[in-house]
Amino acid sequence: MRALLGELRRRNVLRAAAFYAASAWLLVQVATQVFPFFAVPDWAVRAIVVAALVGFPFAMLFAWVYEWTPQGLRREDEVPEGQSITHLTGRRLDRWIIGVLCIALGLLLVDKWTPRGEQAAPLARSIAVLPLLDEGGAAGDEYFSDGLSEELISRLGQIPGLKVIGRNSSFAFKGKPLADSQAIGDKLGVATLLEGTVRRQGDRVRIDAELIEASDGRELWSHIYDREVKDIFAIQADIAQAVADALQVTLLGRQATPPLVDADAHNAYLRGLFYFERHNWRGYRDAVAAFGEAIRIAPDYALAYAGRAIAWSWLADVESSGAGDARAAARVDARKAVELAPSLAEAHAALGWVDYFADWDFDAALAELRHAEQLAPGNARNKSVLSHVLLRTGHVGEALALARQAVALDPLSFEARDDLARVLVVVDRLDEARAQAGIGAELEPAAVANQRWQVVAAVLRGQGDDALAHALLEPNSAFLDFETALAQDARGDRAASDQALQHLIATQADAMAYQIAEAYAMRGDADDAFHWLEHAFATRDAGTLGMLIDPLLKRVRGDPRYAVMLHRLGLPIRETMPTGTDAVVGFFDAVGRGSAPLTLPFQAQRPHSAHERGVVAAEAGRSMPQEGNPGEFVFPGQRHLISWSIELHVLT
Repeated sequence: MRALLGELRRRNVLRAAAFYAASAWLLVQVATQVFPFFAVPDWAVRAIVVAALVGFPFAMLFAWVYEWTPQGLRREDEVPEGQSITHLTGRRLDRWIIGVLCIALGLLLVDKWTPRGEQAAPLARSIAVLPLLDEGGAAGDEYFSDGLSEELISRLGQIPGLKVIGRNSSFAFKGKPLADSQAIGDKLGVATLLEGTVRRQGDRVRIDAELIEASDGRELWSHIYDREVKDIFAIQADIAQAVADALQVTLLGRQATPPLVDADAHNAYLRGLFYFERHNWRGYRDAVAAFGEAIRIAPDYALAYAGRAIAWSWLADVESSGAGDARAAARVDARKAVELAPSLAEAHAALGWVDYFADWDFDAALAELRHAEQLAPGNARNKSVLSHVLLRTGHVGEALALARQAVALDPLSFEARDDLARVLVVVDRLDEARAQAGIGAELEPAAVANQRWQVVAAVLRGQGDDALAHALLEPNSAFLDFETALAQDARGDRAASDQALQHLIATQADAMAYQIAEAYAMRGDADDAFHWLEHAFATRDAGTLGMLIDPLLKRVRGDPRYAVMLHRLGLPIRETMPTGTDAVVGFFDAVGRGSAPLTLPFQAQRPHSAHERGVVAAEAGRSMPQEGNPGEFVFPGQRHLISWSIELHVLT
């Protein structure tokens, strides 16, 4: 044994082992810190770890067998004893080991200290606006106190450098005892809480506001406002300024008191917010009416136009009758809001949402939503919606970062958790996706589709039994059928899957057309999948907007019809051109059904038969180019003119 150890030292095998271990550890640390920034899937880090472990014995065998010499790498038994320089190689390895360990130590220090420095300041400048309590007001005045709370959240969210918890998380404590401020602060991840009471009597309002330290309940600031209702905007501005002063953050110029709005108009606006939060058909209808009343009283009320625009867009989504008129009304209201208040974040957010959700105009939506994000950097809803659109246009890394920020700002929001789970599924971080979806399901046990991402993640992993267990917990009957169809197919029970899918088709053919297409796509049934995708497109099913990144469509992405549908949606085409004359002609056939020109540049790779040239030229309406020469196909009928560089391969 002593002789073996001596030989291992002489051949520098032990030094090589130390260098390999240090380098592998450094590589893994860099990967775990850098990969998340670029939304690289978790399996990539695991692959690096496995590769490092598998490669270790081979590296040691290499160090035993070979030696570095002035003449290069040679087998150890071929080096004459007097010419061996293993002692010099050993010193060189020592320096390399020290260098790698220094880098690793520096990375460890950065990882240990930098996050603390980054997190300490934001925590000290973080706040949750708890729902203001309605004290002794008239019956049905709950909307007034809720609306004031939501407006304060929105106003404070426009302060740069201040973390403001979103509405859903703050309102989770509505009607609950607020005695344990530390527990609330820990749950929401904030250092301060703004709480208070509202009493409205006739034309006067009394607001008692208090800013407290969450850790010990210590009062940082408090004030009682006893004024006329018409002064409510000034009161909000005063509270925002007081909070900013107490937390030592600076208000931007745009935080100045907004123009005075008639008290009755503002009252109607608050009712609109209250109705909208019900998130159902009746709530959207009532919200449209309330916002309309606010606009009737105050025709220049930009916030009311923004609120009504969003309510119209959701109403168009939940009712088929009059959907076109509702989308048109949403467009008019959103543009009016921006026209009236160009620096209002809510106006740009509303226009961005309508551009996306109602008009399917991704570029316009991103421009408006990015502007809204700049105007109100602390608004969780804006971050979530921007993430939503970025994901569907292929900006996955940025979408993931914003989705995480939205959860940090609204940790008790089902919608924020659901959006983050969706992005995580797309980037193949399935364990984290299931964890986030599970938290969301606990937050809103009755929410529609609250089991969807746990089911999808399990199906993508081939875990049919697990997927079915979650599907059976789905509270919505339509999504229960959809998730059961996916899960049973993953289990190999096609009969049970068919039964659930056919029931979904019989009962929800219009409302769930996109989900029906997803189920067929997961089976690899391209024809039925595209039949239902076409139906979803025709009925303006919003699910269609996710075609570019949907992992459930992975088995049909190679079909030429997939690229055509992406083009019709105005989404980037990322698939390669299919090979074979029949496939190419099928692509041309599909493209020809659009409504504006589509230009496809290509370069012929080799001479083609006369028959092939004739078939393709007939579809293109022009002759084929010679080998190596560029050419292009131009097809009428597509809404957008795009250019897609491809190589056209025609098989003989």
